[in-house]
Amino acid sequence: MINQKQIQPLYSEKGDLVAVCISAEKWLSHQDELEQILLGQPKKPAASPEPMGDWKTFLSYWDFNYPVEKCVECRRCGNYSQDWTLDTPRKFTLRTASLGGLVAFVCQGCNSRVSKKHFKDHILYESGADSCKV
Repeated sequence: MINQKQIQPLYSEKGDLVAVCISAEKWLSHQDELEQILLGQPKKPAASPEPMGDWKTFLSYWDFNYPVEKCVECRRCGNYSQDWTLDTPRKFTLRTASLGGLVAFVCQGCNSRVSKKHFKDHILYESGADSCKV
């Protein structure tokens, strides 16, 4: 509920309404909705949580001929992380991790999909239209 101290209409010398002032508290509590209305910006989608349970399951069944590798690189924009799990804020957001060996991310730099396909003896990296076997 808004009280008189949280909203203040501002009038010109002629008595025309020229602006409205709202408290910082009200602005901060409704900032997304107000920006959408006032600035015409699309509403920010709620961030879906990363499937970390799937990542942990993937690691628990690890039986490849090489150690776990947590580095991720986007070949489209050059974004890189030595260990994506330690980045704050995240440079890459985990989208999927499957027992079949696919681990996919979204690059926070350019919004590209970055995939790591784990095979018994190598990893195939894919970023946008690029792919590279290591």
